[in-house]
Amino acid sequence: MEKERFFSLNTYLRKKFGEKTIKICIDGGFTCPNRDGKISTGGCIFCSNNGSGEHIEKFINNTSLKKLDKTNILENQINIIKFQVSNYLNSYKAKRANKFIVYFQNFTNTYDTVENLKAKYDSALIDKRIVALDIATRPDCINEDICKLLSSYKKDIDVWVELGLQTSNDKTGKIINRGYDSKTFSHAVKLLNKYNIDIVTHIMIGLPGETFEDIKNTVNFINCFNIQGLKIHSTYVVENTVLAEMYKIGTYIPISLEYYLECCAYILSNISPNIVIHKISGDAPKDLLLAPDWNRHKKWIINGLTKFLKEHDLYQGKNYKNI
Repeated sequence: MEKERFFSLNTYLRKKFGEKTIKICIDGGFTCPNRDGKISTGGCIFCSNNGSGEHIEKFINNTSLKKLDKTNILENQINIIKFQVSNYLNSYKAKRANKFIVYFQNFTNTYDTVENLKAKYDSALIDKRIVALDIATRPDCINEDICKLLSSYKKDIDVWVELGLQTSNDKTGKIINRGYDSKTFSHAVKLLNKYNIDIVTHIMIGLPGETFEDIKNTVNFINCFNIQGLKIHSTYVVENTVLAEMYKIGTYIPISLEYYLECCAYILSNISPNIVIHKISGDAPKDLLLAPDWNRHKKWIINGLTKFLKEHDLYQGKNYKNI
């Protein structure tokens, strides 16, 4: 059997926890400063109405809903978080593993008071089989107090923070209405490093106006930091987004699968071999996906990348230069 050509999340989890470990994706009832008016009301141009949380299964039935306290928003959110986690653990899906990661996935999951954040995170950690807490957020929603809170969980479980960089090109950042610059990302990374909290960075291939040179620059930028994980996303177009309007009028043209695979291979072969690759493609909601059509076929992407890496004798870190 051929050796793995990149350090996949599955490999890392088996080494770390000794067995198969599954993520429980949950909605923590958060919003985003790029949507509620603090920064903007439009959000990133590619982000869906659900904040990229279409695949979250809440497992809430009518009986559960009757138990919710409709007069207390935080209490309501806490109960919903508990229902999501407990119902997943009681479902047939949980039979595939004995260890789990709670993943606060959609919108900005550090965008609240520290007191409310603690209440929400605590409400998810309701089972001894949960071995890690994974928090997706924005670099501009990381501060010292939040880092102290996240660090406090490390005595019992692993803690990861996912930061959406997308690109190191701040001009592209403005085009996609990201709402923060690369310096803000750098500051967040330094804070998280200070508290020894693992960082998973998101980058995107195929953003409007981006070139292969931008991909190279983003890889070089990431290599400057102490980062433990990487998610590589394809830029896909879903309904009810600004990017969808750009696509419909012809001002945005999606990239080909071949180009995506070439960029993926470059990223992997030039990134540190110690970084865990959490994802090699974004999973678009099929009922909302407009383009590119190849994003519907995950096997095309996985098999295509495997073939590309093998044919070009590439593997993670082959061309990595420690900056």
